[in-house]
Amino acid sequence: MVTIVLAHPWHGSFNKVILDTITDKLDTDNRPYHVIDLHKDNFNPVLTESELALYSKGGFSDPLVEKYQNLLKNSDHVVFIYPIWWMNMPAILKGFFDKVLLYGFAYNYEKGWNPLLNIEKSTVITTSEQATENFSESGDPVNDINKNCLYSVGIKNATWFNCDHITSGSDEHRKAFLDKIENHFKS
Repeated sequence: MVTIVLAHPWHGSFNKVILDTITDKLDTDNRPYHVIDLHKDNFNPVLTESELALYSKGGFSDPLVEKYQNLLKNSDHVVFIYPIWWMNMPAILKGFFDKVLLYGFAYNYEKGWNPLLNIEKSTVITTSEQATENFSESGDPVNDINKNCLYSVGIKNATWFNCDHITSGSDEHRKAFLDKIENHFKS
């Protein structure tokens, strides 16, 4: 199953168009998927004091965490769609990583760090106004997520696509990007 995590608050955004492009392709190919729309779910990214008390034990109090963990557990491909704001992911996605990828579920420390998930493929799709090639000069926030977050918990083989110049680029630029995304999801 493909699990798609959308982290954009506006359903009129290009991120939502990307999501629709992917789900249309998966529907056409009869491939199962589930969408986690963090904003539509009213996911609270803030880790509270009471949640922090449960954190080191892999515990949680938010029922969405269990739902999201079950979806991830049954996924062979995870897709993240989000805008790059202030050279990073939106806070709601950071909160998703903090609250869902817990000790005992996503990793453990038995004789060193051990990833516990076994998700064979991941795709990170971002949008930005900044040119894609400039990210390496600015700390490369997406590569950091791919290596230090996803791979370290067993979400493997990350492929990154960025639609840059999201507001200043042409319709043709955005259409070419959507074609590339659709091609990536061919069975």
